[in-house]
Amino acid sequence: MGNIEQEGKMASGLSVPAMPAPRKKAHAWLQVLLTGALLYALAFVFFVLSGNPNLFPTVMMIGSFLVPITYVTFIYERSHLTDITPFTATISFVYGGILGVLAASLLEPIFIRHMDPVSTLEIGLIEEFAKIMGVLLIARNRKHDEEIDGLILGAAAGMGFAALESSGYTFTAFLSSQGSLSLLVGVTLMRGVLSPLGHGTWTAILASVLFREAKNGHFRFTLKVIGAYLLVAVLHAMWDGLPTVIGTYLGTGLDIFIGQVTIGIVGLVILWTRWRDAVKQQQAQANLAPAPAGAMALTTTAPVPPVPTTPADAADLAATEAPLPGPTDKTP
Repeated sequence: MGNIEQEGKMASGLSVPAMPAPRKKAHAWLQVLLTGALLYALAFVFFVLSGNPNLFPTVMMIGSFLVPITYVTFIYERSHLTDITPFTATISFVYGGILGVLAASLLEPIFIRHMDPVSTLEIGLIEEFAKIMGVLLIARNRKHDEEIDGLILGAAAGMGFAALESSGYTFTAFLSSQGSLSLLVGVTLMRGVLSPLGHGTWTAILASVLFREAKNGHFRFTLKVIGAYLLVAVLHAMWDGLPTVIGTYLGTGLDIFIGQVTIGIVGLVILWTRWRDAVKQQQAQANLAPAPAGAMALTTTAPVPPVPTTPADAADLAATEAPLPGPTDKTP
């Protein structure tokens, strides 16, 4: 609201309620990234120099969790008018990661017998279902009708899953290579760089639509929610399957990077659209929010007298402001 409009409100005796200001864009995500990268480098150097195998879990965990935590911090800092706390986002990260990995590990052996194009879609359906379970668990006792809340919780749950999954892949690659340090660093960097384009983005898209379609504090599995679920499952399947198709024509080497970056950019564009709509929804609701009791009451401010512009106006104004004769006043 401009200053002129505010002054007009004040002159008419209306008290204008203060609008909640959006969270300032700090740069905590950059601090997390730089500090984590420094700790990873130090842990890796000590691991190589000492040869102590007990340091391997430290190196693996820092490398696997660094980018997912940075991603969630980045998303959280750019949310507007949300009451999601850092603690709630952290719980979603943990629940989404653990429940998602456990559910996927249980369901995938049951439904997937061999890898083919259909299996990649089945994996997408299973893992996207598993990750959203963590969000539903977190939001069961919350007022879940704000799209921005779903976006934040979904991003946290998806990146928790990505961090634990990357830890598993890194550990398996390290064992299968008989302790190759170059492979350890390569797998950690590759999965770390690509992780923001995958799980966190997909779950954020699905959760944002799920929260937007909620009504009266209850989730509704509408056609839009089902469509969002199928969309992220297809993106997940293409993430797994497109590199194989590219490798068939271009050979191995950059097939994974090209295929997954392409699908990742599509996912980020969709997520950006959802984030933009979520911010608009929050700003619209803030503008329509009722004022506090008594905030819009009329005040008893005195009227502002007109300013005379001519000698005649000044004489008329003096005449109107002259005191009336009282009962004790003597008339000529």
